[in-house]
Amino acid sequence: MASIPMEQGLLLAGVLFAIGLTGVLVRRNIIFVLLSLEVMLNAAGLAFIVAGYRWGQPDGQVLFLFVLTMAAAEVSVGLALVLQLHRVFKTLDVDVASRMRG
Repeated sequence: MASIPMEQGLLLAGVLFAIGLTGVLVRRNIIFVLLSLEVMLNAAGLAFIVAGYRWGQPDGQVLFLFVLTMAAAEVSVGLALVLQLHRVFKTLDVDVASRMRG
């Protein structure tokens, strides 16, 4: 089985992270912002797996499980925020969320 060089795996993770960061900074729709955060989390998980494979340790895979757990928590909290924002303000614009009081 052919392996991917560490440099290319980390380059892919960096590109994915940059794409996610661009989406977080540019988009105003909260659903797209949450999707961009998911891309960033997956890029970090990919970097952990590539680094763990390079050193022959399963630590990268274990950390990726923590990243997946954190992503699941982020999705549940994000969905609650999306539903509350849409119920109160009838929009999914991130700028409107600054007016939410709890």
